[in-house]
Amino acid sequence: MEITFFKPEYLWFLFVIPVLIIVHFASLKSTRRKALKFANFEAIERVTGGQILSKNLFLLFMRLLIVFLFVLALAGTTYWYSGPGSNFNFVLAIDASSSMLVNDLSPNRLEAAKLRAEEFLNSISENSKVGIVSFSGTSFVEIEPTSEFSQVKMAIRSIQAKNVGGTDIGEALITSTNLLMQDDKSGVIILLTDGQNNAGVAVNDALDYLKTKSIIVYPIGIGTDEGGGYVGNVSLKLDEESLKIIAQSTEGKYFRAKTDESLRDIYKQISAITETRIKRELGVSFFVISLILVLIEWVMINTKYRTIP
Repeated sequence: MEITFFKPEYLWFLFVIPVLIIVHFASLKSTRRKALKFANFEAIERVTGGQILSKNLFLLFMRLLIVFLFVLALAGTTYWYSGPGSNFNFVLAIDASSSMLVNDLSPNRLEAAKLRAEEFLNSISENSKVGIVSFSGTSFVEIEPTSEFSQVKMAIRSIQAKNVGGTDIGEALITSTNLLMQDDKSGVIILLTDGQNNAGVAVNDALDYLKTKSIIVYPIGIGTDEGGGYVGNVSLKLDEESLKIIAQSTEGKYFRAKTDESLRDIYKQISAITETRIKRELGVSFFVISLILVLIEWVMINTKYRTIP
């Protein structure tokens, strides 16, 4: 459960609340002084229902509630919670750096990742949209989120190892998030990589951005501990610690794929997820409630809480 604000700067108006409390009790003192000038207290009691000088605490509470709800409406309050649902959108962010040509998976890491990604499309709701991002030293949008899975599969098949050096995981996360923000559905990024962030945007900076968008990330570390060869004998270290931090920070889960079969099982686990983050925008509701309370307050101050001149 989480509450976020689209325009948090409006929350400063909540400091009006203590001012209202001070004004309320100050006006009570003024009213009390005026009331003492009346000689016929019996007549006043009949009009007010038996209480000459009420503190009007209920009226004060209502006014404070009106201000509180109105400020929350201005701030664009959004309530996030976990609930059942299989219809959400995905972006598959696939590492396409040259190290993905290592052959410890058959025929190599990149081709294995592409094959299992296509299989994943067959196991998710047809109402979901899927986008594809490939990345190395920079990110490439292979296809924007769409429910036309045949086009998504073609985009996956077209991914080739990039000549751009390095692995920019941070930029891949930001690019994927921006694609998911085009739709109101909850978004999931499946990040598949065999390396570590060594170029471009820092992972922590990317996570700060993702948290404001409430995107879930499921990182997959691909490759065996021993590694393999593609030009000579190359073994690159997978930064599992950073991938675990990405998962924990976005309420996702980290997976490790050392074989083709384990990669298939991981995609099955992700497709079987039954809970996702659901958002409910409360701004309009709070605004309507505050208007209703204003109307009720107007009726009350002209009836039960009316002021005797």
